[in-house]
Amino acid sequence: MSKVNPFDFTNSINQTKKDLMRGTANDKIAEKSYSPFLTNRALSYHNDTVFYANEMNTRHHLDNLLQYDFLLNIIRPKKRFAKWSKKDNDGDVLIVKEYFGYNDTKARQALAILTPEQLTQIKITLQKGGRDDRKHG
Repeated sequence: MSKVNPFDFTNSINQTKKDLMRGTANDKIAEKSYSPFLTNRALSYHNDTVFYANEMNTRHHLDNLLQYDFLLNIIRPKKRFAKWSKKDNDGDVLIVKEYFGYNDTKARQALAILTPEQLTQIKITLQKGGRDDRKHG
């Protein structure tokens, strides 16, 4: 058996109630494939499962099998879908990254101390001509 997709575990907890860690070709690989962080994060997007996810976060030291069994057996089956929130790419951060060659963290730190006039000057310096899609959405 190959590794199980982390979202397969979430689907089994939420909908199918099929145990993916027992009765497989290799139960140890299935247990190692389980990611408590990803599962708990996926469950935290729903009002009826957020407390269970938090309970497992407080008991992160438990084996993967125990965490999975708890969630599999305590959460009622229901179709749950949530769009995962992602960090927005701030246009100013991208400009500072390009100008100074910084990573995200350094660019955010630099952006905090740059004045609006300095930021405007950086934008003018980096202007390449042509149409700016940020203005024409």
